[in-house]
Amino acid sequence: MSASRRSGTTDELGPDEPGRDGADGSDLLAALLDGMDAALCAFDADGVVTHWNREAERILGWSADEAVGKRGLAGWAVRSADAEEVEERLLSAMHAPGRQVHEFALLTKDGGRVLVRTQSAAVRGPDGKPAGVYCAFSEVHAQIDLERSIALSEALFEDAGWGVVLVDVDLRPAVVNAHAARALGTGRTSVLGRPLGELLSQGVEELESALQHVLAEGAPPAPAEVWVSVRTPEGERRRCWRSGFLRLASPLAEEPVPLGVGWLFQDVTEFKQNEQEASLLRFRTQQLHRAARAAAECEDPAEAATVHLDFALAGFADHALIDRVAGGALTDPEAAGPVRLVRVAATPSGAPGPSRLAGPAGLPVRYPEGHPALQCVERTGALRASAGAASAERAREWALARQWPPDAVHALCAVLRSRGRTLGVVTFLRGAGRSAFERSDAMYAEDVAVRIATALDLVDLTGPPADG
Repeated sequence: MSASRRSGTTDELGPDEPGRDGADGSDLLAALLDGMDAALCAFDADGVVTHWNREAERILGWSADEAVGKRGLAGWAVRSADAEEVEERLLSAMHAPGRQVHEFALLTKDGGRVLVRTQSAAVRGPDGKPAGVYCAFSEVHAQIDLERSIALSEALFEDAGWGVVLVDVDLRPAVVNAHAARALGTGRTSVLGRPLGELLSQGVEELESALQHVLAEGAPPAPAEVWVSVRTPEGERRRCWRSGFLRLASPLAEEPVPLGVGWLFQDVTEFKQNEQEASLLRFRTQQLHRAARAAAECEDPAEAATVHLDFALAGFADHALIDRVAGGALTDPEAAGPVRLVRVAATPSGAPGPSRLAGPAGLPVRYPEGHPALQCVERTGALRASAGAASAERAREWALARQWPPDAVHALCAVLRSRGRTLGVVTFLRGAGRSAFERSDAMYAEDVAVRIATALDLVDLTGPPADG
């Protein structure tokens, strides 16, 4: 009896064949065929089944002992009416170059029908002449699933409207699609194998932490928004990427072996910036509303001015100062000559706390010529100033020279105007932990300045509060 008829997987192998040691060769071939993911059968030149592996048994239900040795497929694996056509198409591969692909229905042992896709090719003998045909087949739906998976992968890496990056277990890009390469500011091949720190100047730690978590624990339940700074030839770009992560494991191992992480992301920077701006605008509008209600309860207009200042500081600045023009309000600052300013109120320069009114001495503040507050009065408009990227010591000198708290790094001055006159200046200061003031900040400061100016103007109209 041949080994194929004994095990259903191999042809007869003699013990004297070169390179073989007894049945070891047949056992190895049997193990290889039975371990295949595809069903496999083979026919000799007369159409007799010589091989039948376990996957073929799983799909059709016929065991190797039942299949091997049968002539053709008629009456058991194929309906008799279809057998001639099916066998003719299969055996025609003996005389055709390459592989042939066909689809037809096979019968299962319990009488059902399975639509399969086959690939068949000739088996050549030692003389080079056709000796039979091997046929690998799988259920059509499984083949279609595979083709869909391949098509999906190709589409993601060619045509997707979002970034797709496959990251290996060393957290280095292994495959990058065109969209991701553009987002990273480089080419698809030049990014491969490079550490993420070479591509991103900020946000690397957060991104690598997320990738390591996915490798260890699996995909998170929802997308994550990651802020990064991308290095480009034009400079750094601050971007927000909404990212999804998938752990990739080898389907060939008994236990999942991590191959890396699939990282998909979309650039949502513009959306997040608009969302943040809208949230900030709502908060500032609420602060102005609360300040107006609180100031309305103050009997002293000067106290009402400090209330507006305190409400404006929340989330906006670290320090604030109110300076009035010495000698009274100015109708035309340009024609008034040199301007001197007197401190009215200020926030504590040490521990945080509410603004405090200055004493009645009325001594001018020693602002040097060209000071931002003096320029603000002359221009009757908002003005921004900053120490820039100076060292901590130089920034301290910059602040002290302008009579500001030593930790001030960014300044915003807004003129106090009421009834067509300039009353003074309100100055907002930020420390090194905050960003510089922007145009939108200047608009908010001007809104606060209008309310402070109205309160200070009321002080002039009503005079000092009467003693109770």
